[in-house]
Amino acid sequence: MCGIVGILGTEPVAGTIMDGLKRLEYRGYDSAGIATLVNGAIERRRAKGKLKELSQKLAEAPLAGAIGIGHTRWATHGAPTTQNAHPHVTEDVAIVHNGIIENFRELRGLLEAQGHTFSTETDSEVVAHLVTDNLKAGLAPPEAAAAAIKKLEGAFAIGIIFKGEDDLMVAARQGSPLAVGAGDGEMYIGSDAYALAPMTNRVTYLEDGDVAEIHKESLTIRNRQGDIVNRPEKIASLSSTLVDKGDHKHFMAKEIFEQPEVIGHTLGAYVNQLKQCINLPDMPFDLATIPKITLIACGTASYAALVAKYWFEQLARIPVEVDIASEFRYREAAMPEGGLALFISQSGETADTLAALRYCRDQGQHIASVVNVQESSIARLSDVLFPTHAGPEIGVASTKAFTCQLTVLAALAVAAGRARGKIGRDAEIRLVRMLMEIPRVAAEMLRDESKIATLANDLSKASDVLYLGRGVHYPIALEGALKLKEISYIHAEGYAAGELKHGPIALIDEEMPVVVIAPCDAMFEKTVSNMQEVIARSGKVILISDDKGIELAGEGTWATIEVPYTDPFVAPILYALPIQLLAYHTAVAKGTDVDQPRNLAKSVTVE
Repeated sequence: MCGIVGILGTEPVAGTIMDGLKRLEYRGYDSAGIATLVNGAIERRRAKGKLKELSQKLAEAPLAGAIGIGHTRWATHGAPTTQNAHPHVTEDVAIVHNGIIENFRELRGLLEAQGHTFSTETDSEVVAHLVTDNLKAGLAPPEAAAAAIKKLEGAFAIGIIFKGEDDLMVAARQGSPLAVGAGDGEMYIGSDAYALAPMTNRVTYLEDGDVAEIHKESLTIRNRQGDIVNRPEKIASLSSTLVDKGDHKHFMAKEIFEQPEVIGHTLGAYVNQLKQCINLPDMPFDLATIPKITLIACGTASYAALVAKYWFEQLARIPVEVDIASEFRYREAAMPEGGLALFISQSGETADTLAALRYCRDQGQHIASVVNVQESSIARLSDVLFPTHAGPEIGVASTKAFTCQLTVLAALAVAAGRARGKIGRDAEIRLVRMLMEIPRVAAEMLRDESKIATLANDLSKASDVLYLGRGVHYPIALEGALKLKEISYIHAEGYAAGELKHGPIALIDEEMPVVVIAPCDAMFEKTVSNMQEVIARSGKVILISDDKGIELAGEGTWATIEVPYTDPFVAPILYALPIQLLAYHTAVAKGTDVDQPRNLAKSVTVE
């Protein structure tokens, strides 16, 4: 994840910004930069690579100025070069940005038609030019920034400073976290409270849609309707741990709400939005000629593999087998020469998965991995690595790592379909566009969790819960059941909806909650038919669907959770969010240890 630090101060700020950026190194990055106002004019220093490279630039050419913004960038749109590093500037403004601007191609085209010249490949640069355009139209700096932000579609956190304005910074948040810190005659912005800890413990967390006008002695926040709102100032209590919980009670909640941002960063690593295509790292094999893919994982990662099986088979028409790592090597599977063994692991250290990897290598398979820790054993033993870019995941129950795994696998499936000639260029463009919408729609899904929290209070009284799904949502049902039992200790099972009548229906009575995952897609009518079988037996159905699905399903459900409509291709990624929230709030209602549930470990390093 990229990192943002900004300071409205009274003394030179470049060194302090650098210290804040160092505290954000845990997020991962490949370039960095700082911009300040020096005698009212914008000056900046940027460098590719680690912060030591930027420090060298600052040693060679120091930056004065008591107002500034800094950024650590993980390359999304555009290669990891100094030219593409933040902050992005025009003569009038400097900006830093985390996230993805979905509509940047359209905005860039309009701005270029008006004579704007762009110097980078990034989506972020359009923000600087939009604000500049509004300034030239006569708007005051805060209004120019707010008007520009209204035009942006996607998930983002933004910090802006203006030429000649040494007591003004504008910050905005939509889906990506951003905090404002208050000091003694100084103000700060940061991606999290940890970055601001050396400067202040007085932190205000912006909410989605907020735009903050920041002065050294004041903070004014407006919501997406333009109304002034009060956001509570909190005292951040940071321990010696690397990552704090932010404005959340548990790490799991923080990680659930980070998903729009981290999915955006993951997409940025695999999608060229300007060209609307998938970009993969160099590989020692050809996806066009792979005879078979074997997907191997454990736990939550194995459900990501099951979703990917549908994607690879439907888009690329390639045979796919999914195996649980702990069982795989003991059945001595026959594997085709030159096949691809793709391993999925959050930690990259899972003992069973490592053992399976070694077996596959002995069987002449190409080895690839989807992992969150790039220095892990599985990553080092792979021929090619597909990182998930989820950032540190502290909660034992995987959330953001799971959706980032799905995001990487979706991109791989599109690339495989294109390489094998099973989807054309138009289909690739459509699928890429659907992928790029996920951060925005995910942020929308997470905007109001109150209904899920209320429902969870009732669900917490159950002793058993069933989850049903069809097609690509069957693995999501499995994951939903796993999440619930992991952290709430309620017994739960996931089933393919069509299997209900083959046994599980015997469990249905008036005390049995049944969670039905049923977006309004090609499988909807069949899934609802199974749901009606539950209702007919007095089961308590919780339907998770979009507005059309909820309307068509009719009466009889115990509760509904509405999910914004999205294309069926990417729906599994989005539908993971409500099942995470449902499990989380159920566990909170029961008072269990959400982040460290009993008997579980984050990384299983023994067989």
